[in-house]
Formats: sequence, C-alpha cells, structure tokens
Amino acid sequence: MSQMTSQTHAIAPEDADRAVIYGFVGRLLQAPPSAGDMDVLRALTADETEMGLALKSLSEAAQSANVNSLKDEYNALFIGLGRGELVPYGSFYLTGFLNEKPLAELRADMGVLGIARADTVKEPEDHIAALLQCMEGLITGAFGEPATLPIQEKFFTCHIASWAPHFFKDLTAQNTSAFYAAVGALGGVLVALETEAFGMAG
Repeated sequence: MSQMTSQTHAIAPEDADRAVIYGFVGRLLQAPPSAGDMDVLRALTADETEMGLALKSLSEAAQSANVNSLKDEYNALFIGLGRGELVPYGSFYLTGFLNEKPLAELRADMGVLGIARADTVKEPEDHIAALLQCMEGLITGAFGEPATLPIQEKFFTCHIASWAPHFFKDLTAQNTSAFYAAVGALGGVLVALETEAFGMAG
C-alpha cells in the first residue's frame, strides 16, 4: 500500500526475518490471498517458538480454507456494505472516527521518512496493512537506507503499538473466519515480540 523503491540493502538475518513477517501479515490484511499465497501458507514449516506456533496455526487454517470463501470472509470482515465487522484503521481504534489526528500525525512522520502513499491506493495510510508494510520498508531500506532501531521503534510505538494489539485481539476473537483469526493471532504475536524487543534494546 505504501510507495516502495527497488533499492536493496544488506541487513542482518534477524532483521530480514522481521521484515518478512511484517510484509507477510501486511499483505494478508491488504487483500484476500491468491491460490499461490495459499499454496505457500499450506507448505509452511515452523519451529516451536511463539512465532513458529502462530505460523503453524495459520498453515493449519489454510489447509481447509477456500480461496473464494476467503474473498467473502475478507469482505465481511473489512469492507462490508457500509462498514466491515472490523475497521482496520489506527484513527478509528484511537479516536472512534476515521481520518482524525492520528492519521495527520502519521502522514507527518511518513513525510519525514520519505514514505508516500502509492497513487493507486485510495485507503488512508493508517490501515493496518500499510503500517506493517511501512515497517517492512523501514527495516529493509526500501525508502532509502535501512532505518536505525530508534527510528523503527518510534514509528512502531507511535503508529502500531498504540492500537494494533487491540485490533489483532479483535481479529483473533471474531467468528466469521478461522483463517483470519489465525492471521490475527500471528499479528498479535508479532506486535508483542517487537514491543518486547524494542523495550530490551532501548
């Protein structure tokens, strides 16, 4: 959802892993998965860490999921006739309304970091998918040089940690889609682990 460049940079393996998960969850929340995406999910292997178990649960959910049904589930959860079951925007979770002060603050910070919304994207920048993909780009250097940990932490703390745990909890708890409940659980683990890691690094 965000405007990324084709630049590539050498980053530490652990940072590359973080970026992959951010991008992975972000893309699952940006649009329903394709048949190819589902093949990848079904073939996932993972360890017994907290992240590994969340990935395993998502892979298991993908085994019985149908691509066409997931399109309907995605629509019901995030789009709906007037509004989906969940509203995946930071402003809404933080203020109860769309396009409020948190979005303006995000846009200001994105401007400083050289991140711009792609012309083809119509959704506000505080959509959870866009924010996760922003973190992916900050880690990999897609917007220039890889961002330092303090810059990553500031963006994460201000624009993701402030509301995403609540969103992922709601997504995990809904009964519309077992697949997206597993996506929510994975997102919740990601945010919790990142919060802990930034706390230890600070």
